[in-house]
Amino acid sequence: MKFSKTAVLFASAFMASCVGAENSTEANIKKAIEPRLGTNVKVDSVKETPYAGLYEVRIGDEIRYTDKTGSYLIVGHVFNLKTSEDLTQARIDDINKIKFSELPLEMALKTVKGNGKRVMAVFEDPNCGYCKRFRQQALKDVDNVTIYTFMYNILSEDSFVKSKNIWCSADRNKAWDDWMVSGKAAPAAPAGCTTPNEQVLALGQKLRINGTPNIFFADGSRVPGAIDIKTLESKLSSIKQ
Repeated sequence: MKFSKTAVLFASAFMASCVGAENSTEANIKKAIEPRLGTNVKVDSVKETPYAGLYEVRIGDEIRYTDKTGSYLIVGHVFNLKTSEDLTQARIDDINKIKFSELPLEMALKTVKGNGKRVMAVFEDPNCGYCKRFRQQALKDVDNVTIYTFMYNILSEDSFVKSKNIWCSADRNKAWDDWMVSGKAAPAAPAGCTTPNEQVLALGQKLRINGTPNIFFADGSRVPGAIDIKTLESKLSSIKQ
């Protein structure tokens, strides 16, 4: 089937006008909603969803919904009743993914267990009770994994001191486990020893890590909070390394 040049140009113009209209709708929604959300609240994006005529409003790692006029705001999760899938959580998981290969692993403690083929990264504060529980009840027993631990100091100034002492120890991994698992503090860091504490703090803020532990896997997905060994094994097994 042949199309005239005029018909092709008309079709292209029509498609462009549709895209422009869509972008205009989303821009108008953002313009209508953003000033009403509070001081310094920034709408990162507005996107039409394939369900219920809703538009997704993304604010950082949070998802809200509105109508096409931006007159209403819906706070909550949308579920597919046929499949029971939490569509909102799936979207949140997607926007929170990272490129694991871009993590500055040189700023982390590296522990290899067994063959080390499975890979994960954990952001932990040395004064975090949930981090200690996660390490004692899950990380201690998991095998065939490489664990990169970023000491992410957000709970107190003392966290920076403990992390520095551990980083400056002769055996960083042992010093970390001694403290997190056994409660044995590392000796004071020698004068002149430098740490990546500030860089890790900036990295965690960039990744929107608001609490510890925060776990990242090789596929870029994350799990905020401590999980048990069964859940950890299930997650690691589901990822193609």
